[in-house]
Amino acid sequence: MPLKSKATNNKPNITKEQKEAAEAEIREKQKAVNYRTTEYPVEVLVQKYMKGKEDDTNELFIPDYQREMIWDEERQSKFIESVFLGLPIPPVFVADINDQENEEDEARLEIIDGTQRIRTLTRFIKNELKLCELKKLSQLNNFRFEDLLLSRQRRFNRATVRIIQLTEKADEETRRDIFERINTGSIQLNEMEKRRGILPGKVTDLIEELSKSPKFRNLCSFSSAAIKRQDPQEFVLRFFAFLDRYENFDSKLGIINFLDEYLKNANDDKNIDLEKMQHEFETMIEFVEENFPNGFCSGKKLNQTTTRIKFESLSVGVALALREKNNFHYQGDDLLNSPKSNFQNYTKGDASSSNKKVIRRIEYVRDRLLDK
Repeated sequence: MPLKSKATNNKPNITKEQKEAAEAEIREKQKAVNYRTTEYPVEVLVQKYMKGKEDDTNELFIPDYQREMIWDEERQSKFIESVFLGLPIPPVFVADINDQENEEDEARLEIIDGTQRIRTLTRFIKNELKLCELKKLSQLNNFRFEDLLLSRQRRFNRATVRIIQLTEKADEETRRDIFERINTGSIQLNEMEKRRGILPGKVTDLIEELSKSPKFRNLCSFSSAAIKRQDPQEFVLRFFAFLDRYENFDSKLGIINFLDEYLKNANDDKNIDLEKMQHEFETMIEFVEENFPNGFCSGKKLNQTTTRIKFESLSVGVALALREKNNFHYQGDDLLNSPKSNFQNYTKGDASSSNKKVIRRIEYVRDRLLDK
């Protein structure tokens, strides 16, 4: 006999009448959405979108409830790069429109999801997009479509995009509902969640373990929302990345690429000392707890999660000081909040992350602690 869970015992009993009523509601509200899947070459897809666009007679069109072009050129370039690489591209959702008020059925296709991709392909083929910030195909940076070899232009045009096409039975309410569910029905992975999946390894596991330290989380005043966003994991990653490479931080590379590159190299390093990494992190946390009453927080809003810049500046500065002098106590004035201290200016919200300023604020903390 199966055991009943405590949660089940606390729930009110669902009667047979309620079950039947729920089933009837499902059948009543359920919409028969017929669809078929096909593939179009890029060239055909763009042609269907562009031909007749000026007078709104194009076969493939964007409805009024869709968004304007929101992808920046870097993201557009990355999408084009994916097409070149033959990577899987999310399908474009369209609906076959049967205009009941129009005697002549024009069989137009309304784009439900995929307008950014269609617009990007169109801009590229029309030579309006100059590729930029590409990492995999860096030789293509500054290229427009017309700059490609003719053979590559033709192959790009022949690349196919999968189309999921709803039949004319899908009314406007159904189409809008599908659009909303596609765009809000799931939560996009943040950068740490992506790293967990894309960059697994021993250092990633160590970061995950250290991020769960109650003492660390309290010193940073992480909110429940910050924890859900995996901010603790990102903070630990920032500590190790800047401790190891702060002097080589390249603002042009960007913080996301800086962290990704560090984590990849650290996971691949067969000689990396995990015990030393854990010891340095835990020793730094102990020092902050003993010497700074408000932890990593500073300013008037002490109960709010500390900023990333303040955390990395203080944590890395402390760790560097401890590397030079073990087991010392900070006897100076209030480093975080004193008007005489430059810590607030160096780590304010709009503080620049140029290489020089990253070095300045981290070494400022180190030198103040060591009273240099």
